[in-house]
Amino acid sequence: MRSRTPQAPRDPYGIGPVTGYVGPVLGVVALVLIALLTLSLMNGQIPFVHTASSGGGDGGNGNGATPSPAPSNVVITVPAAVFPGEIVYAKAGNIWLQTAQDAHQLTNTGDDSMPTFSADGQWIYFIRIELGAARFPKSGSYFDLSTPTLMRIKPDGTTAQRLLTGRFTLGTYKWFYWLRQPVPSPDGKTIAVISDGPNPLQSDIVLHTFNLATKKLTAVNVPESLHLGHQDPAWRPDGRFLLYVKNGREATRGAPQIYRYELATKKTKALTGPGYLAPAYSPDGAWIAATRTDAFGTDVAILDPAGKEVLRATDDGHSFSPVWSPAGNAVAFLHLQGTIVDLRMATLDDSTGQWTVTATVDLTKVSALDGTSRPSWYIPPSALPSPSGAPGTSGSPAASTAP
Repeated sequence: MRSRTPQAPRDPYGIGPVTGYVGPVLGVVALVLIALLTLSLMNGQIPFVHTASSGGGDGGNGNGATPSPAPSNVVITVPAAVFPGEIVYAKAGNIWLQTAQDAHQLTNTGDDSMPTFSADGQWIYFIRIELGAARFPKSGSYFDLSTPTLMRIKPDGTTAQRLLTGRFTLGTYKWFYWLRQPVPSPDGKTIAVISDGPNPLQSDIVLHTFNLATKKLTAVNVPESLHLGHQDPAWRPDGRFLLYVKNGREATRGAPQIYRYELATKKTKALTGPGYLAPAYSPDGAWIAATRTDAFGTDVAILDPAGKEVLRATDDGHSFSPVWSPAGNAVAFLHLQGTIVDLRMATLDDSTGQWTVTATVDLTKVSALDGTSRPSWYIPPSALPSPSGAPGTSGSPAASTAP
């Protein structure tokens, strides 16, 4: 945010003698920005960076030096890593789509993040930051303002549509409200999103829904802890439940917990104890992939419907933000090596009645993906295995009867 007017000698921020609510609002906004960064670190959403001297930053080249990341307009894929369908993610503020053949860029604004496929694969929803002017009453100062906007685009990169802007206006007062982590419902009618809108002066950054027909943003009104808000919404494929993370704190360490919200009854239930976030349902709704964070870092875990951990799919302390394959037999996730985030895939098997990891492969190399934007995976129905033979369904409770 930059002042567009000359600054007074004793007014280094160019705000001037503002009275009323502007001073407190600036303080609140600063605290919110600090809180978002603090929560990410406190919750372990992005693993702490290890230097090469710690033995974890050489990118596998054995010379103790972290390799240079690929240029911002390049994603280095691994041809031998074959997977069905398409995975979408963010890199350098742009949306990318990867298949088993290649990866290509869908947007070029440098301000896009948090992409998610619709259930039918027809749209990719994401957040775009738009620059504009803001003015505070009585100050006479104008500012460049970054405003989140909910967008969607076709998987071929066409038909970009603006659905909701986070612009907030009160008289001559102009500001913004947050829009983060949009996730469309299975029926395509509603978007779950983390926001403090439509009035950021009256809300924390919590779970909301946005109705595509009425264009109405509504708080879900589920409990929060210490005004720390929510994150990581995830729909069950039948639309009955919506998972989210209730942020918490234990002394100086984050204590995120996965909660489940039932739309019909409007009741919430804690699925895990502290230390779990970024949940993602399996395609049959019977299992949950999540990020497990502890003193050693972050790893990908598989949970049963009651939230009990049944498999630790990674053990490197640098893996996070999993997404389940629509085929039910793999999870893709982000992985930090040195200072670079890449995409990996773990193939899964439950033919013995217990989940096991059969292989873990890199899908990108030194590509510097956006660590705060979890990937999303779509496979067209014609490429999915039949339900009777689909991995991940044998012995699994049906989604309609899962507790």
